[in-house]
Amino acid sequence: MVDALLGAGLALVAALAWAAQYVFVRLATTDGSTLDAVTVALVCNVVIVVPLALFFSSPAEVTSLGAVAAFVGAGLAGSLFGRLCQFKAVETIGASRSAPVVASTALFSTVLAVLFLGESLTLVHALGIVLIVAGVAYISWETANEEEDLPLREVGLSLAIPLGAAVFFAIEPVFISWGLADGTPVLPGFAIKVTAASLGFLLALSLTRSLPDSDVLGPSLRWYVAAGVASTLALGAYFLALEIAPVVVVVPIIQVSPLAVLVLSYAFLPRGLERVTWDLAVAASVVVAGAIVVSVSG
Repeated sequence: MVDALLGAGLALVAALAWAAQYVFVRLATTDGSTLDAVTVALVCNVVIVVPLALFFSSPAEVTSLGAVAAFVGAGLAGSLFGRLCQFKAVETIGASRSAPVVASTALFSTVLAVLFLGESLTLVHALGIVLIVAGVAYISWETANEEEDLPLREVGLSLAIPLGAAVFFAIEPVFISWGLADGTPVLPGFAIKVTAASLGFLLALSLTRSLPDSDVLGPSLRWYVAAGVASTLALGAYFLALEIAPVVVVVPIIQVSPLAVLVLSYAFLPRGLERVTWDLAVAASVVVAGAIVVSVSG
């Protein structure tokens, strides 16, 4: 009972931290850029996670090159490409619309689990998928109405960005599952993951000569750093919660993050920057319900 309560508390911390990350990124990208936000977030991840991994674990706990490759794949998929799409989506269509669409990760992770991990698709899974699709479809329609001055094609492209984030975030746990199944503990695997994402990002920047803006040290820096710390806290709390409490306790609480984004956006973001409507809240609730159903019905 104590473990379940502690796990639920950690899951709530993770959900709120992820929600705060959306709000911080929205504030940062008002004057800053997505590249700057990702740069600072990855630096925060490495600075926080790698020393902890070296202190509480040992490189010798990494069991094989296959495990290293799996965590590298997780870092590139989730921490790099997924985060790029996620932050760009927040910059483009806002935090309150991005978060529910990204929550459709549960849909894509189910498909990938069936294809690559040998899991089966149940009727309950199908019900959750229907809820997710219905909620995302309504958010798409609501966004199109909100952006009346934009062509439908541009609205569709804007919504494709958070869906891309959902796909990359769905790929991430498949790689993590392979790495953990090989015997490598979570903390060194987490360190490999964020380090690989950072090195991959630096390589991409050097090849494209797209260095972060000089304004990265300007007024938006505090929001960049806040987003990076929030994402690190969310991942750490999430992993700790799963270590001490059942999935059926942790996952439903984690999935309420999009609703927390709506509340935080309404409470702390300027109305001209983020418009939260009752229709959007209902659609987000439908997506969250679907994500919970899909996540706990495995």
